[in-house]
Amino acid sequence: MSSRTSDVLVIGGGIIGLVTAWRAAQRGLATTVVDPGPGGGAARVAAGMLAAVTELHYGEETLLALNLESARRYPDFAAELTELTGHGLGYRRCGTLAVALDADDRAHLRELHALQQRSGLESEWLSGRECRRLEPMLAPGVRGGLRVDGDHQIDPRRLATALVTACERAGVVFHRSWAERLDVARDRATGVTTADGTALGAAQVVLAGGSLSGRLAGVPDDVLPPVRPVKGQVLRLTVPRRYAPFLSRTVRAMVRGSHVYLVPRENGELVVGATSEELGWDTTVTAGGVYELLRDAHELVPGITELPLTETLAGLRPGSPDNAPLLGPSGLDGLLLATGHYRNGVLLTPVTGDVMAELLVGGELPEQARPFTPKRFGAALMEQPA
Repeated sequence: MSSRTSDVLVIGGGIIGLVTAWRAAQRGLATTVVDPGPGGGAARVAAGMLAAVTELHYGEETLLALNLESARRYPDFAAELTELTGHGLGYRRCGTLAVALDADDRAHLRELHALQQRSGLESEWLSGRECRRLEPMLAPGVRGGLRVDGDHQIDPRRLATALVTACERAGVVFHRSWAERLDVARDRATGVTTADGTALGAAQVVLAGGSLSGRLAGVPDDVLPPVRPVKGQVLRLTVPRRYAPFLSRTVRAMVRGSHVYLVPRENGELVVGATSEELGWDTTVTAGGVYELLRDAHELVPGITELPLTETLAGLRPGSPDNAPLLGPSGLDGLLLATGHYRNGVLLTPVTGDVMAELLVGGELPEQARPFTPKRFGAALMEQPA
């Protein structure tokens, strides 16, 4: 079986694959997406924090610039997508409050504040009393915190749905099947063969398969992306109207060394996450994971135990060796990568779409993405975990 040839074939219909396809189609490229369930993937589980400032980690200062650039583009990106599709995205400029519950966590937060200041970021140190004045539901034991008004949020599920609609309206063709293997001829990627035996040809192929990107058959070993699955368990609760407003902004904390966050949506949903577990392809929701999240969230906001628990989920983040994305040429002609976004996939959606479209049309990787070329990893890192 065979099908028509596209200018661009995107493997993966998560938010990264969808935004790449949408932006490519807007530039006039005939674009196909191969995925059995477009709009799925890690975004179905993600909390949707657009937290370039409070997500800053030591050793990731290079990634910060890309995160900030994507955050800067988000308001216009969200407005364009909503106007085009009619879908609300749950985009909120609500800010983040990062708090500490004990002396050790307070010292860690102070160090983060110093790093933010050295990096030119805006954040304000608050006393415990000032934190509770902002968010009265916080536990009395809160020792201090950082107020970051520049962090925002979006609902990733609504984002994914809107991107599917935007792709359809831009003429993107969806082939709802698994990509079985990459087709290569004369040292060049020429398309894919799907699980139903269809051969789909393309002038350029973009591998945007999230945590599955390192498992595609037919990709030569020396260009196979070093992407691994990192499990995250997330809870969703509902805030009854009698409790509203429960929280006015995203609240996150270190609780005995473990990260926990609470993301309140305008629709009354409260997302609590997220564990980080190196357990291969396991997506089991465990009693231990749920317990730890509720225990830490309860220490932070005691009233959370009164809320109905409506959903428990586990998903797989696409981790890379340096926790940063792989964007650009793979080393095999005709094969480009847009994967490995780890915990920043939702945040990096706007800039990834723009970067990949520019590369697909003009053949040059934009300057802001050059530190994230897949070629930064040597062959020794290309071996995948079993």
